[in-house]
Amino acid sequence: MKKLLIVYAHPCEESYSRALFDTACNAIASSGHRIDALDLYAENFQPVLTAQERRDYHDIGPNSEPVASYVERLRSADGLVLVFPVWNFGYPAILKGFIDRVFLPGISFVLKNGVISGNLRNIRSLVAVTTYGTTRFGALVCGDPPRKSVTRHIRAVVHPLANTKYLALYDMNRSTDKKRDKFREQVSKSLARL
Repeated sequence: MKKLLIVYAHPCEESYSRALFDTACNAIASSGHRIDALDLYAENFQPVLTAQERRDYHDIGPNSEPVASYVERLRSADGLVLVFPVWNFGYPAILKGFIDRVFLPGISFVLKNGVISGNLRNIRSLVAVTTYGTTRFGALVCGDPPRKSVTRHIRAVVHPLANTKYLALYDMNRSTDKKRDKFREQVSKSLARL
């Protein structure tokens, strides 16, 4: 049995992102795994890196004190699932702030002689579940920063053999109920196999 940290970043309970978060939680629970559901808005996560946190950024130990409970949740997980909408070709600010404040030196990576190596070896499954207002082509034209961040940056700091999935529904601005339902089914089946 695995323990998965599911990080959710959307302020509206009635959103399709919320439906995806619920789908992810249900699929993982139905497969017998444990869930640590982290709703960043509901927990009132503060995404702003303070001046003191920036000064302490490379001071391993003190750098993680302000976010110690989140660091512990990340370190105790076997997998990480991110559920978020893509806004302005990036993460919602609260999720970007979570990454800035929790993925710290000594936590997610080690910097030695100018070389970075991943430090979240406990994370053996990495999944993003997301939506885009634009088409896949539109995202590609803009470089698709969220996809690159998950599949390159975050992927680089987890276990080298981590199972990585990027599940995206594109063109939400013209999406139909049928298309959204089909994507939820895809998410459910994919996460049930973790």
